[in-house]
This record gives sequence, structure tokens and C-alpha cells, in this order.
Amino acid sequence: MSVDKDTVRRIAKLARIALEEERVEPMVQELNGILAWVEQLEEVDVEGVAPLTSVVAQKLKMRDDVVTDGGDADAVTANAPLGEDHFFVVPKVVE
Repeated sequence: MSVDKDTVRRIAKLARIALEEERVEPMVQELNGILAWVEQLEEVDVEGVAPLTSVVAQKLKMRDDVVTDGGDADAVTANAPLGEDHFFVVPKVVE
């Protein structure tokens, strides 16, 4: 796969990047180089190789899923500047 000048211009427009005309050709070469490198990676045989998520094998620490005292709405809203019926009152930001 390769990109041309029109594709680079379109990508720049979609990404909202200002790209001067003299930078288009170098960008074409750079993107084509990146795509060639990705195509080269597809040639690597990864059959039987497990996906790597970390260099060191780790097991996530688990905690018990227990109910806490989160149902105390009075304590939760006690420090709120404004509150009403256990809800925070904030200024309207959408018209």
C-alpha cells in the first residue's frame, strides 16, 4: 500500500493539520516508509507466540467486592456548596 499527494492532503485536512505544499512530498515519502515497515512486520512468523502485555509476568491483585457505606447521601453531600434532595446543585452550562 502506498499513499500519494492527494491522500496526504486529505489526511492532513481530516486531522486538522496545516500542511504547507512544500511539506507534502516529504510527508508522502515518510508515510510510505512507515507503511513499508508495517508490511515488513506482517512477514514475521508469530505462530504459537502468546500476546505480550508486560515484560514481567504479573497477576492482578483482586479485592473482595463488598458493599460499603456509600449509601449515606447526607455525608456525601455535606461539603457541597449547594445541594437539594441529596443531589449536587450546579450552574446550568447548556442552553
